[in-house]
Amino acid sequence: MDIVFLDLAKTFDKVPRKRLVEKVAKHGIGGRLYKVTENWLSGRKQRVCIKGCESSWQAVLSGVPQCSVLGSVLFLIFINNLDEIIRNFILKFADDTKVFGKTIDDNDKCKLQEDLNKFISWAQKWKMEFNVRTCKVMHTGNTNNKFSYEMNGKVLDKVLVETDLGIMSDVKSSQQCVVACNKPNEVLGIIRRTISYKEQ
Repeated sequence: MDIVFLDLAKTFDKVPRKRLVEKVAKHGIGGRLYKVTENWLSGRKQRVCIKGCESSWQAVLSGVPQCSVLGSVLFLIFINNLDEIIRNFILKFADDTKVFGKTIDDNDKCKLQEDLNKFISWAQKWKMEFNVRTCKVMHTGNTNNKFSYEMNGKVLDKVLVETDLGIMSDVKSSQQCVVACNKPNEVLGIIRRTISYKEQ
């Protein structure tokens, strides 16, 4: 089996608001809930503050607010039709998307490559963009032919291990535990090196 880990560039920032609202309506969401969603997305403004200096307010014309439950749900509604255009399997969680399928022969490889081409066409149609440089391929199985895949003319990098939703895929649980233990130790090391007075 080959697994392709996809990365949409500036995922939550680039979602076209008007097209998102259209998709919300097509999912059967109407009435007051539709109006609340539309109002929540529209009329937003932002500015930048650096060392006490503030820019002028600018209208936000695209994207959904990050770090919000509704923002993640709306993004899933926006990418929901990805399933309809491909022949292999797909898993989606917020902006983490992966497509995978068996790759026994060249025909299977062509099916997966066709799906990747369809993703590029989908992104162009819906004003999104895949960050091809960070999309990765993982080959599983001892008899895997390790085909090469490309998106937008760039061959995707092959990886042996990929962190997916905070978990390292295709590694033993003991290795995952070692990585999890190392992270707090790294933070403690930074604290010891940077804070000279550590008594309570």
